[in-house]
Amino acid sequence: MTNLNEYLGQKRSALLSRRARVKAGELGFATMKASASAEGRSGVRRIRIRDFQVISDSPTDFAGYNLGPSSPELLLGALSSCLTHTFLIHASDQGVPLESIHAEVSANMDPRGGSEGHEDIPVYPHDIAYTVTLVSPASAENIARLQATVEKFCPILNLLKRGTEIKGRIDHQQPPAADAA
Repeated sequence: MTNLNEYLGQKRSALLSRRARVKAGELGFATMKASASAEGRSGVRRIRIRDFQVISDSPTDFAGYNLGPSSPELLLGALSSCLTHTFLIHASDQGVPLESIHAEVSANMDPRGGSEGHEDIPVYPHDIAYTVTLVSPASAENIARLQATVEKFCPILNLLKRGTEIKGRIDHQQPPAADAA
């Protein structure tokens, strides 16, 4: 079993190799994809990303079976994971030792959002906040520099802070006609 600082050494090697591959033109633009389908009688959403599956569900008070996190909860989980990973990347790059790291993300969501009389309440998670707990012998200055770098480069954090255009379309298909008897 390796400790986190040993892992940071592995991460640094991978980071340097990846940078060399980018510089050599071996790595470039990539398209990521995810899909979700609602299943039968339960309405559970099976999310597929590469070779992985994640189940998303609603709480029981919203006709769910509580079999997995809701979509807004998955968003917060993605942010906590991205923050943690970005801290690992840049701690390895900056030589900041870490004994442990834990990211906790919270947000508010009001079920009245957007409904009559509550049009000013967002329908999405808002007041998002995070706390990253680091155990490290590094100086306060090094940790501040690390945080500034993470806040500059964390993809999900920056997406949520800055937003992006999203284009949507509907592919409406009719069910097959029933066979005439």
